[in-house]
Amino acid sequence: MKRPLKHHNKNQDPFQQLPDDVVLLILTKLSSTSSSPSHFLNILLTCKRLNRLSLHPIVLSKAGPKVLSVKPQNWSDTSHRFLKRCVNAGNVDAYYTLGMILFYCLQNRRSGLSLIAKAAMKMHAPALYSLAVIQFNGSGGTKQDKDLRAGVALSLRASLLGHIDALRELGHCLQDGYGIEQNVTQGRRLLVQANMRELVFVLRALMLDSPSRAASSCQGRLTSLRNITVPPLISANVYNMNLTVPDVHPANGFLREWFESGRGTLDDGLRLCAHIGCGRAETRPHEFRRCSVCGKVNYCSRGCQSLDWKLRHKTECSPELWFNENNGGGGDVNMENDMVVAHNAAV
Repeated sequence: MKRPLKHHNKNQDPFQQLPDDVVLLILTKLSSTSSSPSHFLNILLTCKRLNRLSLHPIVLSKAGPKVLSVKPQNWSDTSHRFLKRCVNAGNVDAYYTLGMILFYCLQNRRSGLSLIAKAAMKMHAPALYSLAVIQFNGSGGTKQDKDLRAGVALSLRASLLGHIDALRELGHCLQDGYGIEQNVTQGRRLLVQANMRELVFVLRALMLDSPSRAASSCQGRLTSLRNITVPPLISANVYNMNLTVPDVHPANGFLREWFESGRGTLDDGLRLCAHIGCGRAETRPHEFRRCSVCGKVNYCSRGCQSLDWKLRHKTECSPELWFNENNGGGGDVNMENDMVVAHNAAV
């Protein structure tokens, strides 16, 4: 009879016997689905092996936006180095996140713009839209550095990837003839489509909350939406796209918290975009548009103006002034080119 195999160490951890490839596969899945940076950092602190494998380029290249969502109060050289390692691993979300932080918060315009551009080249929709906003405003440069045609082209590309803010911006450009030949009908169709996509998200949330009640109340609305002609400029069918509920990107949340917490300071005359989901700051005085009615809020884009009008500014803007203008709508004005856009046209 053969003797049984001898186990040299009966207390050996079975995990240590797993091949590195299997562990890397598990860590890659974890880094792409973690809901916060702490979940991923706890793995780094578990043991030397997990620390080494968690920092492998394959794992870092798949890290999701929530793993990269560093809080401004936790910003340090360590977090900066971690984002750089993710950038070196080819993580597209790291390109965008670090690029936005460098461009707007740390005022390293050249490096930040380069990283955002690299993310845009990888067809990262938020990066494409951010580049469009930079081109529309000439951010980081002078008024003469604006490139409206480039902004329109970038907005179009981002909208084809399902970015609602870019689609709304493109609709306003067509409606106003801003950087593109004016086509009011086509512009309004794109604005309707952007609002229609947002309505789809609301209806889905209602279905998840109370399926039976929402189904009966929303069936007629969905039927009417399907009868709307989709404009030929957008080739993607809104009903066949894999849409997800739009959240504020962690990079934009970082920008707003950075300045509002006092960690970052703005020079005299510079302002933040009033839309709570944006966080962009002016790089020169009077770069953003200002509400022409109350003069208290500023917007980096007409897309942000539309969203903020629906979220809060509609109730805050002085009603005795805007009620009789434009059939009940206010307006915003770009201080540099005196272009007025009515609030009611934005919604």
